[in-house]
Amino acid sequence: FHNSCFRTELSVSSKPRKLRIDSPEPRTTIRMSSQKLTAEEEVLLNDFSKSVPRSTSILFHLNALFVSATPIWLFWRIQQLELDTYGIMFAIVTLVSTFLMSLAYKNVKYSLKHKIAQKRHAGVTAEVMQQVADASSDMKKTVKKEKDDRVLFKKTEVADLEATHFSIFYNNALFLFLVIILSFYVLKNFSSGANYLGSSVTSACIVAFLSTGSN
Repeated sequence: FHNSCFRTELSVSSKPRKLRIDSPEPRTTIRMSSQKLTAEEEVLLNDFSKSVPRSTSILFHLNALFVSATPIWLFWRIQQLELDTYGIMFAIVTLVSTFLMSLAYKNVKYSLKHKIAQKRHAGVTAEVMQQVADASSDMKKTVKKEKDDRVLFKKTEVADLEATHFSIFYNNALFLFLVIILSFYVLKNFSSGANYLGSSVTSACIVAFLSTGSN
């Protein structure tokens, strides 16, 4: 009996034991959410970017379309170019001039914005500080960081508005001046159609070219 028990125990103990190896748990990757830009950093990025807001872009294109179509009236009333005959040429030249004038608006605005911001810095700072001084006691406790942000926002707003309007006025005046000079003096001996085509497109190209040199 003892021998049989010993044999049974030996046979049981002689079975190979299976080692249990726990598979490593999958590593969870933790992605750090990208930090949001501060208000000051967004303003600085907008300052160094030539992109304009949607509202400003619409304003530029509308003004460019209006000033580009102005020579049509000049050649229709004075040079007697019929709309039904030269309508396609009028449309193509107007679209090309509109694109070039819109480009000139953006370039001049970009170059003027920084210059205007520097000139208006002292005045805007004094205005913001006066507003803080006239405000309630809670507003007077505004930390220096918030005051600087207000000055930066106000300065950017003023510079953006002035640069936009001056860019439209300057480029429109230059374009119309060039159209008059080219059509009445330089290209006066050409046919009316060639005169319109050359004076309008050449004027828009010159304005766009000069705007790139102002950056």
